[in-house]
Amino acid sequence: MEWTSIIAIYLLFWVMAFMVVLPFGIKTHDELGMAKIPGQADSAPGNFRPGLVAIRATIVSAIAFGLFYLNYTNGWITTEDVDLFACAPSVTMGERTLLLLY
Repeated sequence: MEWTSIIAIYLLFWVMAFMVVLPFGIKTHDELGMAKIPGQADSAPGNFRPGLVAIRATIVSAIAFGLFYLNYTNGWITTEDVDLFACAPSVTMGERTLLLLY
């Protein structure tokens, strides 16, 4: 795998991990007992820390990418293992062919 592909795939994992860990640990102003600004949404976060979210995303994406890369090099799960549109076995009866669907 080229190093540019590694960087691109890791960045995709990082963005996905960032979106997954984003809501964890967030509390609203009401939950924290803080005063709200007039016009503020009730669901607005009162303790958003983007640095902490980025650190968590980096850890999760490093683990996920490590598993992806190990699978890429060792071939544990291949495209044939997850082929959802594989041809079903067929039975020929004279001029007609029947597909056996399970």
